[in-house]
Amino acid sequence: MSELVLVLLCSSLTFLATILGSATVYFFKNLDNNFEKVCFGLASGIMIAASIFSLLLPAMEQANYWVSICGILIGSLIIYMCKLVNRKIKKDNKSLFFFAVTLHNIPEGMIVGLACSLALSGNTVTSALALSLGIAIQNIPEGAAVSLPMLKTKKNKHRAFLSGFISAIVEPISAIMMFFLAHYLSQLMPFFLSLAAGTMFYVVVDELIPESKKNNSDTGVISFMFGFLIMMLLDVSLG
Repeated sequence: MSELVLVLLCSSLTFLATILGSATVYFFKNLDNNFEKVCFGLASGIMIAASIFSLLLPAMEQANYWVSICGILIGSLIIYMCKLVNRKIKKDNKSLFFFAVTLHNIPEGMIVGLACSLALSGNTVTSALALSLGIAIQNIPEGAAVSLPMLKTKKNKHRAFLSGFISAIVEPISAIMMFFLAHYLSQLMPFFLSLAAGTMFYVVVDELIPESKKNNSDTGVISFMFGFLIMMLLDVSLG
């Protein structure tokens, strides 16, 4: 298997997983509140675990912790500024989450591209595939968490699905770009990883967790714990 075939395979896996999650909009005429809370809770737990174990910890292993601190602060500031702009133009906060997930998917794709670029030379093909599988599993509820709120806002299944598709397409694009530019950009990966973690921390705490806790329900909290534990186990066992 060539490195290029490997990166196409791995990036397609993560892309299709997000599409699968986004396609849930076609199976629901009306959104069930409990199902929505489960999706938000699962996505919150998975994203927090992925941000810690797949993004932040690897970044801190590769560079000085100040790089991670700067990345987290800048990532959070980006989302905060986007939120201020949203308030000015009176846009729905669901577009903020869409932006954050799309931004989060760029370094995820870069990680896949870098892993595939190094795979054959370091005999780590299995590790690259395992990493892609872990990201793909995370991407299923992530795709649902993007598209389902858009369905609620836009009342159009095709447009809601398109939102998930757009958030997903950046992942294979960034994976392929990183595959070819790995030699030049690998030194910046700790910053990109930390920036992605910062964006996700902010959005999960600000948007997803409150949505999962509507009406003081415990469904979202239980789903969050399951999502966190599932992703933590995947990262530890497949990492």
